[in-house]
Amino acid sequence: MIPQLGKTGTARCLSRAARSPRSTCPLSGAALAAVALVLAPPLALTLICARVASAEPAAQATLQSAFSQPDYQRKVRAQLLAVDTKIRRGPFHADWSSLSAYRSPDWFSDAKFGIFLHWGVYSVPAFANEWYSRNMYVKGSAAYEYHRAVYGPQAKFGYKDFVPLFTAARFDPNAWIDLFVRAGARYVVPVAEHCDGFAMYDSEFTSWDAAQMGPRRDVVGELEKATRARGLHFGVSSHRAEHWWWYHEGTQYDSDVNDARNAGLYGPAAPMTLPADPIATEPNPSHLERWLPPSKAFLEDWLARSTELVDKYHPDFIYFDWWINQPAFAPYLRKVAAYYYDESAARKQGPVLTYKQEAFPPDAAVLDIERGKLDAQRLQPWQSDTSVSIKSWGYVKDDEYRTAGSLLADLIDVVSKNGNLLLNVGPQSDGTIAPEIQSVLLRMGAWLQTNGEAIYGTRPWVMYGEGPTNAPTGREEVNRSYTPADLRFTSKGDALYALGLAWPQDGQALIKTLYSGTVYLPSAIERVTLLGSAASVHWEQTAVGLKVQLPSVHDDLPYALKIEARK
Repeated sequence: MIPQLGKTGTARCLSRAARSPRSTCPLSGAALAAVALVLAPPLALTLICARVASAEPAAQATLQSAFSQPDYQRKVRAQLLAVDTKIRRGPFHADWSSLSAYRSPDWFSDAKFGIFLHWGVYSVPAFANEWYSRNMYVKGSAAYEYHRAVYGPQAKFGYKDFVPLFTAARFDPNAWIDLFVRAGARYVVPVAEHCDGFAMYDSEFTSWDAAQMGPRRDVVGELEKATRARGLHFGVSSHRAEHWWWYHEGTQYDSDVNDARNAGLYGPAAPMTLPADPIATEPNPSHLERWLPPSKAFLEDWLARSTELVDKYHPDFIYFDWWINQPAFAPYLRKVAAYYYDESAARKQGPVLTYKQEAFPPDAAVLDIERGKLDAQRLQPWQSDTSVSIKSWGYVKDDEYRTAGSLLADLIDVVSKNGNLLLNVGPQSDGTIAPEIQSVLLRMGAWLQTNGEAIYGTRPWVMYGEGPTNAPTGREEVNRSYTPADLRFTSKGDALYALGLAWPQDGQALIKTLYSGTVYLPSAIERVTLLGSAASVHWEQTAVGLKVQLPSVHDDLPYALKIEARK
């Protein structure tokens, strides 16, 4: 257990512990080491070395490597200096007024559809969801009980022990990108670091990464090269913010989180709660101001790692997860955005940085809604992200999957409201993608091959659509059904596209908005075609709407009509 000692109290403990491994400080083991690294870095290495003075040489070497404070601090200071220097000289500065000059690039508004990738050590146990790394330490949880039954006590077999099993023996980045191209994706976004603290790229700030352990490959780097080679845009996502408290539950009993040799992966393992609140409770996830804020050292580490991704991979797109809304992140968010935008300007890239909830002003970055949508058209570009799998973002056994039809309906609905869809895929631990996922992606790609004209490069029309079915704002309804009256609109040049989310049983579509004399069209309709069909369709613009007779033979996927008015 980590008592709420505060910075001064912790420093006293560190001084006592550094002098004597038998000190009476209530902190001990990795709990003390983790807090030391965050609150009092200069004492941390002395403390750790004292605590393991009697340990075998290999253990000491491991600790020296994981917590080489002089070298680590030098690297962090150098990175932060480079960040500040770039911001001073660049067109964007670390304040909201300057960042409000940001404009999302045309490539993003043209692309419409991207692939998200949750792949990491958590794909080895493949149980329940990608939060296994945390939940396996939460007493009473399904993951905790499963872990003990299958792998043994957490003190004997911890999350770190999955790392050597994560070999990615069949990982082929080119095969992945080929699949995503066939699916119709225009950008690809792997998770560079999930909340578990295991980086999927070659990082200067940790040895717990895929280049040095597990696969021993720079997964993000290989995907970046394969993605750009096929002409797609490349992005990265970071979920590092949540790592501040991720492993705290493991400090409450005998687990490997308390072993100082593992602090490079498990630390800081800080409590979620403020000092006055019960440590066993989880604060409201919608009110992050009620959570224990991260320390300055952790925030600087977060900024160093985030900007490292910019330096190494020059991403066109960066996705940050939900916990950056914790108020302590605000000044660091301004810095990471300014640095990213300045670096992109120097490289003549069009950057996209996404945020959730209210982490950024709406004109300083791009809004993202996780597993949810908007119920109205938005003037600024935005993004919805969801997953092919229903239970988890990462691969798990016995998952359930979305249908291609429901995901295409989501894509159409989001695009009609000026958004993009980022669709997640969770590969298996060996680097293969489950056949069920491939089938969904390929069916979506076949539809986009025929109907992509109504999606790619389009812009919102004067309204997003018509029909009785609304999309609850911020909430996802899996595999929901639509009616034949549910239509969505997009536009490109002089063309208007009406996309039907369900086929009418009698084959007759009625677009009520396009009645004869409607103010929404510059003139009467001259031509209506069904994308993908060589045959002409019968249509009539009447006083009650545009009536279109559709073919009697069709599949169960949405359809797209191209409507052109007289010039």
